[in-house]
Amino acid sequence: MKKLVVLMVLVTSLAACSRTEQGAAVGGLGGAAIGAAVADDDVEGAVVGGAVGALAGALIGRATEPGRCRYRGRDGRVYIARCPEGY
Repeated sequence: MKKLVVLMVLVTSLAACSRTEQGAAVGGLGGAAIGAAVADDDVEGAVVGGAVGALAGALIGRATEPGRCRYRGRDGRVYIARCPEGY
């Protein structure tokens, strides 16, 4: 039951993140799991795998964010333009 609650909290918190943050989180978790599974020292493998996975996930997530947003003008037409800073 505790695992289900933790999983639901993690999934809910990821829903509000940008693709870069989601990629870093998923990559970090996946890298930590793989690193712990294949390394002789579980802790060291998890730390190194998590760091590498988070970096790779963030880079992939950032590459999939085009930086363009959809807006609707006063006349109802939809147009695409650059997103505001920090969006």
